[in-house]
Amino acid sequence: MNILEGILLKLASALTFAVMQALVRSLGEDIPVGEVVFFRSAFAVVPVVVIYALRQELAAAIRTARPLGHIGRGVAGLASMFCSFAALARLPLVEVTAISFASPFVTVALAALLLKEHVRFYRWSAVGVGFLGVMVMLAPNFDAARLAAGHGQAQTLGAVLALAGACFNAGAVIQTRRLTGSETTSSIVLYFSIACAVGGLLTLPLGWAVPTRWELAALIGTGVLGGAGHLFLTESYRHAPASVIAPFDYAAILFAFLLGYLMFDEVPTPLVVIGAAIVVEAGLFVLWRERRLGLKRARDAEGPASGA
Repeated sequence: MNILEGILLKLASALTFAVMQALVRSLGEDIPVGEVVFFRSAFAVVPVVVIYALRQELAAAIRTARPLGHIGRGVAGLASMFCSFAALARLPLVEVTAISFASPFVTVALAALLLKEHVRFYRWSAVGVGFLGVMVMLAPNFDAARLAAGHGQAQTLGAVLALAGACFNAGAVIQTRRLTGSETTSSIVLYFSIACAVGGLLTLPLGWAVPTRWELAALIGTGVLGGAGHLFLTESYRHAPASVIAPFDYAAILFAFLLGYLMFDEVPTPLVVIGAAIVVEAGLFVLWRERRLGLKRARDAEGPASGA
């Protein structure tokens, strides 16, 4: 294993996804969400197929024993993508990114309810603290006085959509865990992109916009970057343990802040900064706790040292 290479690939994945989201943000509401989802998913298939073909893993990617499982994951992922992209048209980039980190906390709750995983007090505490951070970020978007005065409805809808996207993403993660028992990573990535592309294409009768050259380039870019981001992410776990590189997920918030500032002159409010800090601290605590438990389980499996 190469720890440094794994970390660099993880950071490359976070940056790639951040640039992809910035492109979605730049499209605003001029391009229908379904059209954006189609381009994001359809063109993501291109780098995925090319890489797996070069590795001679394309047959393994196509082969599946659980097509309905892939459809279930695709539906959850499609709903998450629709909500997240719609939120990006209404909220600053860094805010949507920070709210998306509610997803791991929802995943913990769903894992306990659906997968019957044993969740200890420390993880539940972190989930509670993480949601507190999300509520801090969301609070300004639910100002009753502003809404009553007819201001901020778009931001409120964006906040609801961003949170819904995080919840649907957690559902997709749970379904992915179910699939990993019998399916290869390549097949999960490939069929997810295909399912989302089909879902986006189904919105064509609702009316798609004819993109300008810049919009077309941005749409294609979202797909290529999305596919590349998945490949970087997958490769990062080949080179380093998940417990080592998982904390680098939170670099996405920094990348989103920089891109939002440089591209859209967006500066996060103090409450967004405070809420994001709470979410990051809670997430890092969960990772630290899980790493300690993993080390303890490894020691217990080894048994007492010889001569003890």
